[in-house]
Amino acid sequence: MIKVQMKDKFWSKYMDVVRNEVIPYQWDALNDRIPNAEPSHAIKNLRIAAGEEQGEFYGMVFQDSDVAKWLEAVAYSLENHPDTHLEETADELINLLGRAQQEDGYLNTYYTIKEPNNRWTNLRDNHELYCAGHFIEAAVSYYKATGKRKFLDIMIKYTDYIISVFGTEEGKIPGYPGHQEIELALIKLFDVTGEEKYLKLSKYFIDQRGEQPHYFEIEEREREDKQPFFFYNGYEYHQAHIPVREQDKAVGHAVRAIYMYTAMAALARKTNDATLKQACEKLWDNVTKQQMYITAGVGSSEFGESFSFDYDLPNDACYTETCASVALVFWAKRMLDVEIHSKYADVMERALYNGTISGMNLDGKKFFYVNPLEVWPQACNRHDKRHVKPVRQTWFTCACCPPNLTRLINSIGHYLYSVKNNQIYVHLYAGNETRLKLNGQNIRIAQKTEYPWNDQVILSVTPERKSAFTIALRIPNWCKQAEIRINNERIHVNQQDNGYAYIDRIWDKDDQIEVLLPMSVKRVRSHPNVRENVGKVALQRGPIVYCVEEVDNGENLPNLFVPIHTQFDIHFEEELLGGVVTLTGDGLRIEDSVWNGELYSSNTFQKKRTKIKAIPYYAWCNRTPGEMLVWINEC
Repeated sequence: MIKVQMKDKFWSKYMDVVRNEVIPYQWDALNDRIPNAEPSHAIKNLRIAAGEEQGEFYGMVFQDSDVAKWLEAVAYSLENHPDTHLEETADELINLLGRAQQEDGYLNTYYTIKEPNNRWTNLRDNHELYCAGHFIEAAVSYYKATGKRKFLDIMIKYTDYIISVFGTEEGKIPGYPGHQEIELALIKLFDVTGEEKYLKLSKYFIDQRGEQPHYFEIEEREREDKQPFFFYNGYEYHQAHIPVREQDKAVGHAVRAIYMYTAMAALARKTNDATLKQACEKLWDNVTKQQMYITAGVGSSEFGESFSFDYDLPNDACYTETCASVALVFWAKRMLDVEIHSKYADVMERALYNGTISGMNLDGKKFFYVNPLEVWPQACNRHDKRHVKPVRQTWFTCACCPPNLTRLINSIGHYLYSVKNNQIYVHLYAGNETRLKLNGQNIRIAQKTEYPWNDQVILSVTPERKSAFTIALRIPNWCKQAEIRINNERIHVNQQDNGYAYIDRIWDKDDQIEVLLPMSVKRVRSHPNVRENVGKVALQRGPIVYCVEEVDNGENLPNLFVPIHTQFDIHFEEELLGGVVTLTGDGLRIEDSVWNGELYSSNTFQKKRTKIKAIPYYAWCNRTPGEMLVWINEC
């Protein structure tokens, strides 16, 4: 068991915002109390399902999942900051869930209110199992945080009912969810209950997917649905086009895909399934080496919120849903559980500091669903860019991203460490105090750091008694000259092929490790097959990807050029954007005077000197709205 208490300057700001602003704000949103925002109706739906109010179901078919993710975020918040009032609010909501649950265990407001006789008739489209999965995850987290079983028992009853419905046995439905989620949730339920039946159900959903005869075609015929499916009339959208073990390229809806890959990785570990592990490795390589943005955004196409094809990574029309980057963090951690390798933790870190938290204003009151890498506000009026918003929104009709990001931020401590055999692995660097067990012994680890702005990390290691074990420290892929000292004595960095530096020694109370991870400004270039970025560079320092904004650099940001010899100065600006490191350097712009008002000219253009200022990508659009750009011309 690893218990982490976060004490990190960077993440504590986010966790405080989530606790003090976002959780109350989202509770108000679920109760339709946010002026000028899309109504949620989620709590009212539960009251109608419980027979306590009259009315019609309102919202998306998966509206219940917003409630589940809110409860999960509350659970993680209570782990770090016990709050009697918040816990009482959650308990009252859990009681309402219990009253809305049907006698056989079923819990879904859409079908209970709107189509009570049509349960499980449209698994492809209508998210019953997806919502169940989010409720299971929330129930497990709430039980772990509070020790209270009521929510867990509600979901055990529902899950046992689901087991009675699905399978290949006579009289059962041989189907699986259109939107994956329950597969990974069932593994968490197995972990807290020890009941093999939950692991088996997860495995069944994974194994059955894409098999012939195709279940989605069977249920289409049964409900007499003759409409062609919108996504090329195929099942790539659901990753159900072929069995999962045969898949080697990420296709279809990005969030569905990565939730499935997360479950596959967890199942591979739990069941020692080498074929699932191999499939996960191939899919990981495809996503991170051909289909991932530098911000760890994934899913480049607005059509179907989907992956498209290798190296298709447009900056100004991308989708890169916040939920997809959140899911990438989940998957990376599960891959680390299967095999310790820094390539997984590097991507996890990239997503955490860039493509996830960009989805929320610094004050926690507005959100991005889509996270572009280039914005020209006027162009967002084009039909083909209508999904790209130049400013964050107060809420959404489909509001999956805000509560998903909230639960991730509050659970950040779950991603820092792993324990295997006689080894403690440090995956991420952030201030914290942690207690864990290793070979029956209690060990305390404390990290102090100003990461991601400062390159120094101090780890204090305190075992109960002198003992020999290994601490393995991830050396990030952006750092080429790490230094490690133990009790002020520099040691050789024994970095293995998996990207971790292993320290084997007899540890005593208050031993101290100092890690230095030099953070030079890197010019990152894309593979030449990424056509959008040929001749351009992105700026990165440490784990932080940078962008330029109109408020600092003027309009027409694509007219900026970075000379190859430019050296960027580093400034920590405490009063800017909550305290960030900014980059400033010399740049160039094309003079527009030679055009004389013409649209085209054969004249040789001249460049004039200018200054370029870059801020962390995650913090863009927290000042005056305007243009934004990640990839800058290099000359």
